[in-house]
Amino acid sequence: MTNHRDRYLQDSINTASPAKLLMMLYDRLVLDLMHGEEALRGGDRESANNRIGHAQEIVMELHASLKVDAWDGAPGLANLYGFLLTELIGANIKRDADRVAACRKLVEPLRDAWREAALAPA
Repeated sequence: MTNHRDRYLQDSINTASPAKLLMMLYDRLVLDLMHGEEALRGGDRESANNRIGHAQEIVMELHASLKVDAWDGAPGLANLYGFLLTELIGANIKRDADRVAACRKLVEPLRDAWREAALAPA
């Protein structure tokens, strides 16, 4: 069963448009932040470390794929990604669920805005 699910997920990623991939990354980022925060609050250090570490990887991917010359807001978004990465590293080291929650509160409106833009008629 897991193999079929993994294959479906991989096929979904391979055939997704750039806008859909961006939405998928943001959705997973929010999910990782939620679960990381919950794990920290519940004292599950290993799970928190895994989730927050994965969130850091997503932020690094978002930052690396951002074309800062493409639009006026891109440099600000790059700075935000840098801030998020710093905060997530600090939150993971200090085991600070509130810092993870603050990062999630910054990411959720971005996710929603990208989703709206991707779904808007051309």
